[in-house]
Amino acid sequence: MTMRTIVFCCTLLAAALAGGCANRTMLEPAPGASLPATAYGADSVSDADRLLQVPVQAVPTRSQELRTRSERRDDDPFDLPPP
Repeated sequence: MTMRTIVFCCTLLAAALAGGCANRTMLEPAPGASLPATAYGADSVSDADRLLQVPVQAVPTRSQELRTRSERRDDDPFDLPPP
């Protein structure tokens, strides 16, 4: 077998294995296992929909417009020419 044939076979095998990973069914715990325990201090068990919601701290909203029109910049004393 040539090196090209070996590489082709390995690529084909990797593509076949990766294609088998696309499972579209709902995930459930294994038989005899349960879901994770409730977090300490939590009022109730969180379901998947609640856990997938993005908290406000992760995506804050902007409270004001940064610039409404162009403005002249002040002189920057640290903007020095290269040495």
